[in-house]
Amino acid sequence: MKALTQQDVIDIIYGCTVLGTGGGGSLEGGLEIVAEDFKAGRKFILADLNEIPENEIVAVPYVCGSISPLTEEEELEYARLPRLEVTEAMKSFQILEEYFGKSFYGVVATELGGENTADAFHVASLLGKPIVDADPAGRSVPELQHSTFFLNNVPITPMAVATPFGDTAILNNVVDDFRAEALVRSMACVSKNIMGVTDHPTTGQVLKKSVIPGTITYSLNIGRALRLANENGDDPAQAIADIAGGRILFKGKVKEYSWDTIDGFTVGDVIITGKGKFSGHEYKVWFKNEHLISYLDGRVDVTVPDLICVIDDKGVPVTNPYYEKDQELVIFALPAPKEWTTKRALEVFGPRSFGFDMDYVPFREK
Repeated sequence: MKALTQQDVIDIIYGCTVLGTGGGGSLEGGLEIVAEDFKAGRKFILADLNEIPENEIVAVPYVCGSISPLTEEEELEYARLPRLEVTEAMKSFQILEEYFGKSFYGVVATELGGENTADAFHVASLLGKPIVDADPAGRSVPELQHSTFFLNNVPITPMAVATPFGDTAILNNVVDDFRAEALVRSMACVSKNIMGVTDHPTTGQVLKKSVIPGTITYSLNIGRALRLANENGDDPAQAIADIAGGRILFKGKVKEYSWDTIDGFTVGDVIITGKGKFSGHEYKVWFKNEHLISYLDGRVDVTVPDLICVIDDKGVPVTNPYYEKDQELVIFALPAPKEWTTKRALEVFGPRSFGFDMDYVPFREK
């Protein structure tokens, strides 16, 4: 096991926001979540996947919902309700431990994203548990079934949920992960678009066969490369692409963008006009919480499960739907974890799973 420094944790959250491909929560939100832990002097302990005892249980705390800002009317709708004194992810984790009648050994992040990974770090730090150097996505993903747990037939239940207002529930059983997604998303839609969830209570033995190893360290390396490039005046997108086998896709300014909250998801697109060697061209990125499909001059360029990442001209990762007119952006692609490139995985998390009539072609093969 390894003790992480404060700088390590900050780099990890930056890296996770890049790997969040526009989803997974904001950079600012993630840093705010762990600020309390820094102030209190709590420890962050990273455990290698192989260090988790085979018979001990770990679980996966996170927040599910859209990433859209609320309207004034929506804020007023929730104004009368009380607020939790802990994070929604923490409350759900506590409820699931109570259900099991025992303390879990450790914590696993549900994905790599600015806030969702930070939520897992906060739970682990506050409760004195290790955070596992692995996750079931290797990026951010929109829906609960987009998980290597699902690909490996690991049950999502029992799972605990908690609203921002203190409503809690245990789901002992669900038909499948698609049904779990529908149930949790519907609760989020009437709960400020936020639902704390802890799921996949899993033994170390099962965990080692079900998740993607080394992803927190990968996030650390991405975040560190971003920071050092910014400090040294280098191109941060190129620095990340160089260490991760990625490629710069486009550079330019935001021409227009649009989004809406649909069925608990933030759905929309952003259109960028090119600059420099990309002058005279146009790039479009479509998102459903995360960036999922991109187009160069109207032709499909990159699709899930490859990662479509966006940073601004200050080297800061951008999350949806927070674009600004004329904002300068760099779009780059990173390769999908190999776990998402099998036939079964692409059925779950390929372009056709989002209703697009196209097959996945890795960007590095184009």
